[in-house]
Amino acid sequence: MRSELDHLVVAARTLAEGVRWVESRLGVAPQPGGQHQSMGTHNALLKLGRGVYLEVIAIDPALPAPGRPRWFALDQPAMQARLAKSPALIHWVVRCDEFDAALTPEAGEVLALSRGPYRWRIAVPADGGLPWEGTLPTLIEWVPGAEGVVRHPCEALSDSGCELRSLQLSHPAADLGTAGLVGHLRRLRLAGPVDLVNGPAGLVARVATPRGEVLLD
Repeated sequence: MRSELDHLVVAARTLAEGVRWVESRLGVAPQPGGQHQSMGTHNALLKLGRGVYLEVIAIDPALPAPGRPRWFALDQPAMQARLAKSPALIHWVVRCDEFDAALTPEAGEVLALSRGPYRWRIAVPADGGLPWEGTLPTLIEWVPGAEGVVRHPCEALSDSGCELRSLQLSHPAADLGTAGLVGHLRRLRLAGPVDLVNGPAGLVARVATPRGEVLLD
């Protein structure tokens, strides 16, 4: 089994707020993405290097509420209170070459979703929450569309001039060996610039931009 970082997730109260927040920090505006009909959300995307991108996501007021809690804890009061203050880097997603083998009970239900030319399988907890306060990654598998081709969002994104240098994860249970977050990440055999430290739960991304290195949290 081998996994690698696929994308970072910045959540916002509105998509416009999230796009402005990212542009104010990185100096580059995310590109329009699309709607997620089954989740009642929409997004914008920014390429952060080869095979890695940043997703800005928010509830789409033009879509009906889904028949289940939205992903990335967007329906949860604590997350809504957090986003009322500011958009934030809340989560990360990894692609795995053995998706089914990588699944654990914490990962949640596997959903088959699509947006435009993209098709993917993704694990989403029934309550829409973020296990381990967002530090345990969501698992994704990009799958072939009707034409038999696997498409990834990075293929259609312009070079932003930004590149992810590192992602630091912090959690109070980071150092509990196989019982803690480190055990989950070792099992995934994660490749990429990801570090884990003991401390308050959170994520910090270090991004090289046209205006120099920037920290996103």
